[in-house]
Amino acid sequence: MNRPIRVLVAKVGLDGHDRGAKVIATALRDAGMEVIYTGLRQTPEMVVQAALQEDVDVIGVSILSGAHNTVFPRIMELLKKEGLNDVLVTGGGIIPNEDMIELSKLGVGKLFSPGAHTSEISDYIKIWVAENRQF
Repeated sequence: MNRPIRVLVAKVGLDGHDRGAKVIATALRDAGMEVIYTGLRQTPEMVVQAALQEDVDVIGVSILSGAHNTVFPRIMELLKKEGLNDVLVTGGGIIPNEDMIELSKLGVGKLFSPGAHTSEISDYIKIWVAENRQF
């Protein structure tokens, strides 16, 4: 790769708990990635706009509010509309396994539950980008 992997870490909706997102952002930076953290209370539109402006390879959404079945489909819809079909959408939080399966059918990448090891997340991103992005 000619440049670091660029990851946008986002907190979407009214969920005000961002400690996990900040831990992941730091771990991804430590793994050599360039991380852009959007901060709290973002909309899917704001996240996709930031992804477009920052030319990211990955969008990581941290969600604890239970709105994952609304947030992830909307982000996927907006990415397709913008022609960003080669951006990994991944994330984590409180998401039941059944919902993870349904979201994966929409094109959402692997979703991580609380307690996932940060190296598992960074390894997943590195492998996905190596296999799916050309830069």
